[in-house]
Formats: sequence, structure tokens, C-alpha cells
Amino acid sequence: MTDPTTELAAEGTERKAARAQAAPARGVAVVANDKIADWLLPFLESYKETSSSTPLYLIPYDDNLSLTRRACEIYGVHLVTEDSRELDRLASRLYPLFPGHRRRLRKFMSLALPLDEVLYIDVDTVLFRDVAELFGRLEPGAADFIMASTSEEYVYNRRRDKYDFLKDVRLFNDGFFITSNKILALQHFFEVIDQDEAIFHDVRKHGMLFAQPLSNFVTHRRGLKIASLAERVEGASDESFYKAQDVTFDADGLPLDGAKNRIFFAHWAGAVSLPKRRVFDAAWLDYARKAQARLAASSRS
Repeated sequence: MTDPTTELAAEGTERKAARAQAAPARGVAVVANDKIADWLLPFLESYKETSSSTPLYLIPYDDNLSLTRRACEIYGVHLVTEDSRELDRLASRLYPLFPGHRRRLRKFMSLALPLDEVLYIDVDTVLFRDVAELFGRLEPGAADFIMASTSEEYVYNRRRDKYDFLKDVRLFNDGFFITSNKILALQHFFEVIDQDEAIFHDVRKHGMLFAQPLSNFVTHRRGLKIASLAERVEGASDESFYKAQDVTFDADGLPLDGAKNRIFFAHWAGAVSLPKRRVFDAAWLDYARKAQARLAASSRS
């Protein structure tokens, strides 16, 4: 005769296994190397303080990774080893004259990670709140791709008006996005360019722009529905620009936009120097000091 206690324990184990199997895999992805360690370290410190329950994946920009590898070990970050050669070939094909800058396309390796849902973010940012709240907001056919901010000037040129599929589309800054590789996969980039490379070159904005015109073009060509963070997360703000105006702070010292919506991160997009005296700079500087202290303590241990 089977022990009922044993049966109940077995059933409990099975239920836990089933829940674990059903839970979607979610994670955050960044691209970095040692050259931008001054930005990477404050970002990692902010991630550890706010969002460490969500796995973080670091995609190498190149092989300049000595400090980056060490930082990954200290902060518990997954250093991505997936093969990027096919994507690198696409980058070389699209931008043959810019070998150093075209590696910016490696951010799209985020779509090849073993995740059901990914949040990509540039490392010239710091996080203020737990990004776990931002997942589970995709809705195929209604919200395929979530952005934080628009980018009207840095995607296409005026020739976009020649193409019906580019009329009235939402242009986004691809320094932050959330999507799923079940909706937008890395393979889609190869397929779209194989089909419409001439159109891409006809409409893309020039001026040291690489990944952003491509991410917009592929998303628009596939007819994906683009939503903003504020549209999908109640009480969230689409504000993230480091020069933001009308920012206030709640009782916990966390930033709010002019409408009192919660700002989740700050992005120093286009900044030509490290933060000093703007509204979010004190938080960045604090994270930078903490990161340096953490590295120093690690060296002594």
C-alpha cells in the first residue's frame, strides 16, 4: 500500500515542476566592452540595487573585455557566448565603411537569447525601479514591441514617404525596447534585408546611425504594433532623457515626471561627457562611486 504522505509530496513536486516549466523566461540584455566601463559600472550597480531578480545578459561589443568579464563575475551577469558571426556579416554588408561602429548591431543578439521575453537597454543608463514590473505586457497583434521614447529625427530621411508601409509609423529610440523572439526574431533581420535592402538604404537616415534605422525598418516592414511603456504599464512614464524637465521625486526619492508618473530609468543618449549636474546626475554619480567601491573590495578579497 502506498504511503499517502509520499503521494502528496510527489504531487506537490510535480505541481512545482509544472509551474516552473510554464513560467516564461525573461531577462535584460545590454551590450558593452571595457571602453565604456565608465558607463557600464554605474548601470550594473543600479541593476543590482533595483532589478537583480531578473537575469542580466551582457553581449560583448568586441573582445576588449578584461574589466567587463570581471564586472560580470562580481555582479552575477551572464556573459553571452552565442555566435554573432552571421549578424556581424549583415553589419559588414550594410555598413562596409564603418567596422568599428557597425558592431552596434550586436544589440540584436538579444533576440537570440534563450528567453521568451527580453528587455534590451543601452548601458549609458541607470535604473531607478525594478524592471520586473515591465514584463508580461506584450500582446501579439496589439503590442508586439514596447518602446520608451520616440526618435523622429534619427531614423529615416524624407524618401520614406515613397513607401506605404512607412507612412504613419511610430519611430522609436532603440536604446530601450521589450519584445519576444517569438514575435521579432534575429532571423527576421536577415529575411527583411534579403528582401528589401535597396529600400532600407534609400530611406535610412545617415550621420553615424547604425542600429536604430535598422531596428525601426525591420519592425515597420513586418507590420509590428509598437506601444509605449506608458501605454502598457499603469503609472509608468515614457520619460528617460537625461535633460528631462519638470522632474520631481517621491517620498522614496525616486523620480516622477511632470504628470507624477514613475520614471523607471534615465538615459544619457547623445551625451558627450559623463554626468555632472543635471537632474539625474546625482543618482548616476552615486552608483558610480558604489561600483568603484565594490570593485576595490573585490580586488582585496
